[in-house]
Amino acid sequence: MSRHSFADAHPDDPHFVSRSGWLRAAVLGANDGILSVASLLAGIAASGADRHAVLLAGIAGLSAGALSMAAGEYVSVSSQSDTERADIAREKQALHEDPEGELRELAEVYQERGLSPETALLVAREMSAHDALGAHVRDELGLSEVHAANPLQAAFTSALTFTTAGALPLLGAWLAPAGQILPVVLVATVLALAVLGAVGARTGGAPAGRAMLRVVFWGVIAMAVTAAIGKLFGVAVG
Repeated sequence: MSRHSFADAHPDDPHFVSRSGWLRAAVLGANDGILSVASLLAGIAASGADRHAVLLAGIAGLSAGALSMAAGEYVSVSSQSDTERADIAREKQALHEDPEGELRELAEVYQERGLSPETALLVAREMSAHDALGAHVRDELGLSEVHAANPLQAAFTSALTFTTAGALPLLGAWLAPAGQILPVVLVATVLALAVLGAVGARTGGAPAGRAMLRVVFWGVIAMAVTAAIGKLFGVAVG
């Protein structure tokens, strides 16, 4: 299957979809890092725990969360990658056993996209002459280099962004004056979520306002629920 870089195809008109693979993992890791650590801090602080217990819980949550994100991303994206490779192998075998039948299938794909039967068959023949497997993988299976699963990239990106983003509310808790951990963590988290929404949207070429509101809204809901649970069921430590 031939490969080329979509990002370099139009240097004067970049297509941000080429960033979707690592951007998804980065935003997921950062968002999970902020919310997981902040919600944990909020719940522990609301229970009446002292600063030492709150910080210890935050550090434990940050470490465990980063490792969990890396492992989860690696396993899930590896499964996706295995499925893609299996589909490509089956397509390669079908091309070897029944090239004419596969040619008709490819022509039907182009017909469904609006080409006349004659034009669809002509395009299918020319595409197959250039790179038959690549044409079927791209146009029949819907796979491309842009969307190819990369387990190591996803795992590393998620773990790194989880740790970096999750450290922000933890830093807020560490710097907060005595008795003010909960409000400081809340403010630090809202700011971090707003920045995450803006950066993620800008990196992907999307409007920032809606992304910021979406991330902040659901983040505040998550923290509020966790803090309420901590307040309701918590037992003071220390």
